[in-house]
Amino acid sequence: MARIIEKLIKKSLFAAAIIGVSSMSAFASEIRVGLVLEPPHLDPTAGAAAAIDEVVYANVFEGLTRIDQTGAVQPSLATSWTISDDGLTYTFQLKEGVSFHDGTGFDAEDVIFTFERARADDSTNAQKGIFAPINSVKAIDPQAVEIQIAQPQGDFLFNIGRGDAVIVAPESAEMNQSSPIGTGPFKFVQWDQGSRVILERNPEYTGTPAHLDKATFVFISDPNAAQNAMLAGEIDGFSNFPAPESLAIFDADPRYNVLQGSTEGETIISINNGKAPFNNLKVRQAIAHALDRKAIIDGAMFGFGTPIGTHFAPHHPYYVDLLGTYPRDIEKAKALLAEAGYPNGLKAAFKLPPPTYSRRGGQIIAAQLREIGIELELINVEWGQWLEDVFKTKNYDLSIVSHVEPFDIGIYANPDYYFQYDNVIFQAIIEKLNVTADEAKREQLAKAAQRILSEEAVNGFLFQLAKTGVWDAKLEGMWPNSPVEGNDLTAVRWVN
Repeated sequence: MARIIEKLIKKSLFAAAIIGVSSMSAFASEIRVGLVLEPPHLDPTAGAAAAIDEVVYANVFEGLTRIDQTGAVQPSLATSWTISDDGLTYTFQLKEGVSFHDGTGFDAEDVIFTFERARADDSTNAQKGIFAPINSVKAIDPQAVEIQIAQPQGDFLFNIGRGDAVIVAPESAEMNQSSPIGTGPFKFVQWDQGSRVILERNPEYTGTPAHLDKATFVFISDPNAAQNAMLAGEIDGFSNFPAPESLAIFDADPRYNVLQGSTEGETIISINNGKAPFNNLKVRQAIAHALDRKAIIDGAMFGFGTPIGTHFAPHHPYYVDLLGTYPRDIEKAKALLAEAGYPNGLKAAFKLPPPTYSRRGGQIIAAQLREIGIELELINVEWGQWLEDVFKTKNYDLSIVSHVEPFDIGIYANPDYYFQYDNVIFQAIIEKLNVTADEAKREQLAKAAQRILSEEAVNGFLFQLAKTGVWDAKLEGMWPNSPVEGNDLTAVRWVN
């Protein structure tokens, strides 16, 4: 109770301070960032949409650790940590003098609340598995936390640096979906749904301050509209430009910089393995044999993308090239369909969310599957509808989506995940991988898991999504690659 009263007093003082400076002049340094998808809400600890993190990760919210643009783990709200010899106890020293954007103080109790909330039975955290190994979280003192886990976790520090593990406060957690309150370098100002989200620099931030005074995320899903907005100067940049066919225009114009990098986005044909006829391996194998990845990449992404044969990023050292598992073979695909009981082909619904890779790619894939007798009904859905119909209720046959979470092969070990893939051998491999710290053994297990997914044609593995950013040439500090979901604006600034 005493802590809550103290927080409320701080909150009142903070509000008074804000009133006192409300007459400050207009922003001196602003940026307008284009995003293809509008997030369904703004709480990264309570949703699966990557669009949430694209707005708030590292900007509004922070975790104990953070992931930098190289994919390395860095301190954040934890300034340092120690790990016991048996790998089961992590002790974190917390940053002092930190406040949430509403003025309430940050301490060990907020960490305990965040982790207990994330691993609770009724948790809506999309990556609840990150928290499953945790046995206990307790405060050593207000600025130190001890986390005990059941088994050693080779990627524990990385996982708690993701958007799903950012620290939230009990006083504001329930409001974060519409009015997010974090500890980061930017504060949430307003959300004009269907249009934009506005952030302002946090003057009370205790870390390296942001260069920008204001950041506006503008939602533009249409590729032509995105191109026009950039050329008209209505947008200062897109971290992942939705019109790859126009990149040459911007690359040749000195007013813009085009950044080409990699992402963690495995772009796949999501297949409902729990629904006939796609619970039949031969049907899935037929789909795999029908795919021409190069044609899909060229037609949908104008050559930007790296072909994949399993759910794993090609830039990762554990990656196995499995593109040859099911080479394009129309006659073989037809034969497999016939063996599965569909000599005259079959019909299915193909639900396509807004991104370019999905809408354009869907048309190309439909043409390829038509060659083997599979007729697809193309159904365009908005992102919120996709999350409800496909991801949540599993009401779909096929879809296309890019899974941008890092090292997320473990999602296939959850039979209730929207693929509905259930393989006890695969599950055992992932369970062992999760508790293995030895790099050589981890690599061996990761490669075995990749081979199973490829051989079982669990999904139609297409390509690794490229990151093609288009920015005003006077901007610097943008990330060329995306080791995690997010658009970290901390280092972005205007230069002459």
